Amino acid sequence: MTTIALDAMGGDHAPGEVVKGALEAVECCPELFVCLVGSEPAIRNELDQLKVKDLPKQLSIVHASEAIGMWESPSSAFKQKKDSSIHVGLNLVKNGKAGAFVSAGNTGAVMMAATLILGRINGIERPAIATTLPTLSGGHVLMLDMGATMDAKPSHLEQYGIMGHYYAQLIMGIERPRVALLNIGEEEEKGNLLVNAASELFQKAPFQFVGNVEGKVVLFDVADVVVCDGFVGNSILKFGEGISEFFLRALRNEVKKSPIAMLGSLLMKPALKRFKARVDYEEVGGAPLLGVNGVTIIAHGSSLAKAIKNSLLNAFEAANKEMIVKIGGSVSQK
Repeated sequence: MTTIALDAMGGDHAPGEVVKGALEAVECCPELFVCLVGSEPAIRNELDQLKVKDLPKQLSIVHASEAIGMWESPSSAFKQKKDSSIHVGLNLVKNGKAGAFVSAGNTGAVMMAATLILGRINGIERPAIATTLPTLSGGHVLMLDMGATMDAKPSHLEQYGIMGHYYAQLIMGIERPRVALLNIGEEEEKGNLLVNAASELFQKAPFQFVGNVEGKVVLFDVADVVVCDGFVGNSILKFGEGISEFFLRALRNEVKKSPIAMLGSLLMKPALKRFKARVDYEEVGGAPLLGVNGVTIIAHGSSLAKAIKNSLLNAFEAANKEMIVKIGGSVSQK
C-alpha cells in the first residue's frame, strides 16, 4: 500500500478533473491509495457530481482551508498561506503519511514549498524539473532542467546529470543511460562558458557521458538523458507544446481545402490518432522535481483527468522504487 497526497485544488480544472483523475487512478491500481488534499466541501461536491455516494476505500480527504492561485507570487503565497493544499500535502510527505505529492497547481509555489518543507537531498544544490519527451523509435528521452533554476552553475548541471542517470535507470528501466549536454554544436569547443565548464565535469562524472547534442536531434534517440539549464529547458518545453499544436491545426486547415485531402485524412485517421497520443503530455503525466527530499510530481496546469491519473501512477512507481533514497545514496558516493 502506497499513499500519494494529491493537491485537489491545483490546476485550471480543479477540483473536478483532479478528483476524476484520482478515481481513475485507484481503479486501475488496487495498491494505490490517494489522499485528496483541499477544501473538503468542494471535494465532496465534485464526488456528488460524479455520483460517487460512498468514498472508495482507496481514497481519503484531508482538509486544507486555503488554495494558492496560478497567478500568485510563490514567495508571498508560501508565507501567507500556511494551510494551503500545497503546504498540507507536502507536510504529509515530510511526516511520512504519504509517499509522494502530486500537484497541477502553481509550479513556482510547488517548487518553493517542496524545497523549503522537504529540503534538498544531501549533495544537491538546486532541484531540477525533469520531463520525458517522445523519441522517433517510440521510446522517451529525459530532459532536465525544464524550469526550476534559471541561472545554473556548472556543478548544478553535473548534479542534474547524476539525478537524470539514476531516474532513467530506476523509472525508465535503462540499464546504462547515455547522458548528453544540450549545446549549439557537437564539438567540445562550441557553447557558452556554462556548458564548456559543465562538459569538463561531465567527463569525470559517474555516468556515461556521450558528449554534446544539438536541439534538432534530441528526439532522434541520440541520448537517454539530455541536460541543460532551466531557462533553455523551459523555452524548449514551451516551444514543443506550441509546435505540436501548430502542426495539428495547420494539417486540419489544409485538409479542409480539398475533397481529396479530406478523403485521404479518413484513411490516415488511425495513424494521426497514434501520432497525437505520442505527443500528448497527458499520456506522460507530470514531471518529477528531482533534488528535493521527497517524491514530488508537477503536472501541467491544464491537466485533465487522464494527466492526473498518469501523474499519480508515476508518483506511485517512484515511491515504490525508493527513488529518493537511491538517488541520495548515489549522490553522496560521488
